[in-house]
Amino acid sequence: MNFLPEQIENYSETHTSPESSVLKELNRKTYAQVLNPRMLSGHLQGRLLAMFSRMIKPKRILEIGTYTGYATQCLAEGLAMDGAIDTLEKNVELKHIIDEYFAKSDLTNKINLHIGDALQIIPELNFEYDLVFIDADKENYSNYFDLIIDKVSPGGFIIADNVLWSGKVIEPLDEKDIDTKAIVAFNQKVHTDSRIFNLLLPVRDGLMVMQKI
Repeated sequence: MNFLPEQIENYSETHTSPESSVLKELNRKTYAQVLNPRMLSGHLQGRLLAMFSRMIKPKRILEIGTYTGYATQCLAEGLAMDGAIDTLEKNVELKHIIDEYFAKSDLTNKINLHIGDALQIIPELNFEYDLVFIDADKENYSNYFDLIIDKVSPGGFIIADNVLWSGKVIEPLDEKDIDTKAIVAFNQKVHTDSRIFNLLLPVRDGLMVMQKI
């Protein structure tokens, strides 16, 4: 999942601003108690998401795929004073951890958690978003993009995680591998969409950074 040599990764982390004590605790708890903990953004990617948000200073953020809420808190760091983030999570079993660590954060009053199917929730959200982070089921990445592109403000940003999919995107495609097929199709779809300017950033498992023109 990480494409940098471990020593370079470690060096990068030691020369990056630290995560908060709440995020450190959430990181440990996720790895100790939750399935598939590698889904958590972690220190380096988390600080990158926080940096993007701090640069953009968004009034409204949409996150598709909360998991345990690590990236949510990172993104919320850059919100405007009166800003808010809507975060969507399908797995109700994660809600107790999400709620616990949102409550420990000083950003909790800026976070709106929605539990349910993002494909059904997104059309009901009547906001314009300055920043969208997609990190949910890979099969629906293209569907999420289609649902949110008209809700993104002009000049706003969309970031999609896992777009290198552990390197599978450059391997011979297995027609039975639905997730890899979906990521390959998504990458091609957004790369050829004239409404956006895009950069595939090879950080961790790959981030597709898009700006709406």
